[in-house]
Amino acid sequence: MGLKPDHWIRKMALEHKMIEPFEDKQVRNGVISYGVSSYGYDVRVADEFKIFTNVFSATVDPKNFDTKSMVDYIGDVCIVPPNSFALARTVEYFRIPRNVLTVCLGKSTYARCGIIVNVTPFEPEWEGFVTLEISNTTPLPAKIYANEGLAQVLFFEADEACETSYADKKGKYQKQQSIVLPKL
Repeated sequence: MGLKPDHWIRKMALEHKMIEPFEDKQVRNGVISYGVSSYGYDVRVADEFKIFTNVFSATVDPKNFDTKSMVDYIGDVCIVPPNSFALARTVEYFRIPRNVLTVCLGKSTYARCGIIVNVTPFEPEWEGFVTLEISNTTPLPAKIYANEGLAQVLFFEADEACETSYADKKGKYQKQQSIVLPKL
């Protein structure tokens, strides 16, 4: 990277609008932390959620997703039912450079409560709000706090740009503006 990782993230965010809105330091007073960290960026979860439900006896099928398997919820706190799952999105909008790949992992505060966050890598030249997958692995209801930290994005810069980027292949999740459900 040449620069220290936190300086590189600040430079990319400010000069190339890689992360918007951007918090150039860790914010942690009374909230689950978010913003620049030593080697990454802690993203916030927005107040929009899609929570899995079995009210309509739907089957989860990634090739033919039935929207009746979820309920929409907007609020400051989302309760994920026991042994269940929710989708959300980041507060931050990302524009990944052609020579960068990211990996996103859940924050330890949630992990220690049995909340697992899964996010696929942001490929080179992917752009959009990130759809976050939140699993409650416990037998108890779990709270997710909107507008607070949920996961950390780690950035990997290559020595040269990739041959084919996500934008080049016209990826199906490019420039997503909301929580995006599975597409074939």
